[in-house]
Amino acid sequence: MTRAVLTLNAGSSSLKVALFPASGDAPLATGLADRIGPEGVLHLKDAAGGTIEAAGDLTTHAGAMAAVIASFRAEWPDLDLLAIGHRVVHGGADRSAPCTVDDAVLADLERLAPFAPLHQPHNLAGIRAAIAAFPGVPQVACFDTAFHRSHPFVNDTFALPRALYDEGVRRYGFHGLSYDYIAGELARSAPHLAEGRVVVAHLGNGASMCGIQNGRSVASTMGFSALDGLPMGTRSGQVDPGVLLYLMDQKGMSAGQISDLLYKQSGLLGLSGLSNDMRTLEAANTPHAAEAIDYFVFRCQREVGALAAALGGIDALVFCGGIGENSRLIRARICERLGWMGIEIDHAKNAGNDRVISSDLARTTVLVIPTNEELVIARAARAAVGLREAA
Repeated sequence: MTRAVLTLNAGSSSLKVALFPASGDAPLATGLADRIGPEGVLHLKDAAGGTIEAAGDLTTHAGAMAAVIASFRAEWPDLDLLAIGHRVVHGGADRSAPCTVDDAVLADLERLAPFAPLHQPHNLAGIRAAIAAFPGVPQVACFDTAFHRSHPFVNDTFALPRALYDEGVRRYGFHGLSYDYIAGELARSAPHLAEGRVVVAHLGNGASMCGIQNGRSVASTMGFSALDGLPMGTRSGQVDPGVLLYLMDQKGMSAGQISDLLYKQSGLLGLSGLSNDMRTLEAANTPHAAEAIDYFVFRCQREVGALAAALGGIDALVFCGGIGENSRLIRARICERLGWMGIEIDHAKNAGNDRVISSDLARTTVLVIPTNEELVIARAARAAVGLREAA
């Protein structure tokens, strides 16, 4: 009997999946249903990287779910699915841990959709598809906001009328599953750093940073939405609210048009006029691509300094995410003006993508740790059905 838990990360037109055994960190299979709709495609791989045959109706999330499970059952005819874990972007102000989904929880999460309109509905569509496919299997929601519920009030609020804060207009922070993994990995491999003051830079198409002290989130660059803070692939990052008023009053832009501008036309893509992909920008030889990189680096440097101030100092800087884990150039450039806080990288180590890339004499440790949000979700799903992690 192949006892396993399934993890799902549902996007607007995608479904990222991983199948984990009842214990252990290595997945049995991983995959992605992409471009869900008339042109949907499904790619699945086993633990050795081999292709798992996959086909089915990929016009809907439910169809993609059925295709994934049919492929897994063909590969493991004795598959016993114990639980399904879901990434859910928004858990609200009170949820600081994963929870099992029932009708009441699902209704409550639906009420949070206006707080994350481009993410939450798709996350919940994945849950509904899983419930329909496996009505008796526990569904476990894991929230990107949960890790940040330890923020002190000053890092949780805006200087707006208090009634808005009470209604839920506050700084939630996101990418919490990634930060949860990094905090746990530091506790396992470098407990002296985990107990200290750490800035984690989750840099990818979505990008943010988090200040962590003794394993708990103190401050994050993302706030009420996943738009705030650092520039991203197509998202603007921090913008003066006056700009939005100008766009409404002087340009006559609607809320929908402004949303499209901030979420889909800005960031690296908007600045460069070329691409949202950092690899493309690094390879390009255009002034606008260089300026987009310069701005991204500058904002990262600025936020490292701000988070170090929020922490009262810094003991370690950790890079993760697609850019953080793979771009030697961006890591080096971010660190090059941070010597005043004890950050100095060893360029040979950085070029080799070593785990520790700081120089031996540096006061502040700089690390590269690949994040693993799926494993965080799998562990939560196991815990929900009473499975104990192997020591």
